[in-house]
Amino acid sequence: MNANWHVCSLVVQAHPRDMSIISNAINALEGGEVAASDAETGKMIAVLEADNSNTLLDNIESVRQFAGVLAVSLVYHQQDEQGEETP
Repeated sequence: MNANWHVCSLVVQAHPRDMSIISNAINALEGGEVAASDAETGKMIAVLEADNSNTLLDNIESVRQFAGVLAVSLVYHQQDEQGEETP
């Protein structure tokens, strides 16, 4: 069995008026969570997890496309691969 795990954190800059909608949309993504946000500045930190890099990249692109998002910056990415060799 081979298990992959990807996690990344993003800084999302958004229009302050759209923070709630964007936060809900990120939380609705599978493996998505808003870890912190500041409605006054329109900044939030999002954490995304996925089983593969394509899903992770698709979710990052989804966040970029949400209405009201001004910028998305990748701050951290980690990939872990765990597997068992079969005889």
